Amino acid sequence: MKNFILCLVVISLGFLSCNQDGATAEQAVNEVTSNTNVPKANEIRDAVNTEIPDDTVNVAKITFDEQVYDYGTVKAGVVVEHTFKFTNTGVAPLTITKAKSTCGCTVPEFPKEPIAPGGKGEITVKFNTKGKSGKNRKPINVTANTWPTLTSVHIDGVVEKDESQEAADNKAKGQ
Repeated sequence: MKNFILCLVVISLGFLSCNQDGATAEQAVNEVTSNTNVPKANEIRDAVNTEIPDDTVNVAKITFDEQVYDYGTVKAGVVVEHTFKFTNTGVAPLTITKAKSTCGCTVPEFPKEPIAPGGKGEITVKFNTKGKSGKNRKPINVTANTWPTLTSVHIDGVVEKDESQEAADNKAKGQ
C-alpha cells in the first residue's frame, strides 16, 4: 500500500510540474514573466506627454526647402505670395490636416491628399499687408501626422506705410 501511495504521489508531481508542452513549472514561470507587457521605465509617459506616439521613427516627416522666406520691403496694401516646397522624408504617407497662421491676413493653401514617402508638395501662402507697417513676421503652423505634429515656417519682411492712405485716414479723422 505504501508503494501504491508513493507511486501515486510521484505521478501527481510529474503532472503538476509539466505544462502541455512538456516544460517544467520553472520554465513556465520564466516564460510568463518574460512575456508580460510591463512597460520599461523609459517607455512610461506622464500625463503631460500623452500626445507622444508609440513610434516616433516610422512616421511621416515634413522637410521644408526653406524655413523662412524674407520678402524684403514692400508698400502697405501689397499681397505677398510665396510657395514653401517640402518633401516627405519619412517612411509613412504624409497627411497635412491643417495649415494656418496667427491672423486672417496670412492665408496658406496646402495639399489635401497624402504625400507618399519621398514625395514632394507645396504650401502657398498669401500675406495681405493692408493696415500693416514696420517689421512683420508671420508664422505658418502646419499640423500633420508627423513627429512632432506641428511644424512652422515663417514669412518675414518690412511693410512701409502707405502715405496716401495715411493722409486719407488723417483727413477722415479731421487732422
